[in-house]
Amino acid sequence: MSPLSAGAPLPLAGLRVVDFSRLLPGPYATLALADLGADVIKIEAPEGGDYLRWMPPLSGEVSHAFSALNSGKRSLAVDLKAPAGAALVAALAARADVVVESFRPGVMTRLGLGYDALSAVNPGLIYCALSGFGHDGPYAAEAGHDLNYASLAGVIGLGGPVDRPPALPPAQIADYGGSLWALVAVLSALHARHRSGEGAFLDVSMTEGALSFLTASLAPLIAGAGAAPQRGADLLTGGQPCYDVYATADGRYFGIAPLEPKFWASFCKAIGRPEWLKRQYGDAALRGDLEALFASRTRDAWEHALAWAGACCQPVLVPDELAEHPLHVARGNVLTDAAGHRRLRTPARPRAAAPPGPAPRLGEHSRAIALELGFDDADVARLVAAGVLLDGAG
Repeated sequence: MSPLSAGAPLPLAGLRVVDFSRLLPGPYATLALADLGADVIKIEAPEGGDYLRWMPPLSGEVSHAFSALNSGKRSLAVDLKAPAGAALVAALAARADVVVESFRPGVMTRLGLGYDALSAVNPGLIYCALSGFGHDGPYAAEAGHDLNYASLAGVIGLGGPVDRPPALPPAQIADYGGSLWALVAVLSALHARHRSGEGAFLDVSMTEGALSFLTASLAPLIAGAGAAPQRGADLLTGGQPCYDVYATADGRYFGIAPLEPKFWASFCKAIGRPEWLKRQYGDAALRGDLEALFASRTRDAWEHALAWAGACCQPVLVPDELAEHPLHVARGNVLTDAAGHRRLRTPARPRAAAPPGPAPRLGEHSRAIALELGFDDADVARLVAAGVLLDGAG
């Protein structure tokens, strides 16, 4: 993306998104939209709001994770089960460009807020339904979490050493995978709407989001032309010594990936082992020799020797090294919002953009949004008194 000129609007400025999602998958998708300038209105229950608000560790009264995933959004706390609450949100959706929801199939329809109802009033609405298993098929109504989706996608079964049980991944692969495909679907549908004027219903499955990451790995098997990949045995999963992680003398780790001959040649030169040039593949003893080699120096010493050798070798960082690492500092990968809370920048957000707003308090914008919709102060007071609306602006 080209640099943002001073004072220029963000790419999605003027786009209104109504976000019914909670926890991680939907909120990460709408965070990316907010980071690009969209007005994201987060719909929350008046009692407690998004569950992620209260999950430790906390930053003040809300969790660090909630603050990171909901930066720059507005909060409307409304009881969707109350007819007046559902009517208010339907009026909001009538003026929206995009709706994102992550309930199990059928929940929004029962609330009177499904795609058919909302699109009848707003035919240009892009309605993204992000769910675990999709809106049809035998698992549509099943509950699940990332581990379940990634398991059924085959991702978990391929993770870890060949002689150990499958390993849990350190990031929520299906949640983020589904989130990113939801973004692709929403932005594609918005582009199509420029031509047709019509909205769309987008059925995005987190299981399929995880499955998509195996496109290359499964290609021979799916095409009927090869065997299934095996955990810890394939080229990129630990099956070859030249693509693996090795322990260093100080108990830390170094990752090497000189797969191509030219990178392997650079690696052999940098470590002073020119005689290893022909050992890259098919040498059963190479792994042991590499283990002994890396155990002879600290991780930082290996970084000094290899990181700039043009050999595809880098240290394995631990989380508390990331924010101050020169790469992430230079790329602006940690940003500070308007309230001083630090979080990761979504990769497409322009680095020159002004700091985003902080994550909202529960119901912080309820009154303002109701007034934008044409309600008056007396209307808002009645909704608050009835428990339909939470006014958290104070």
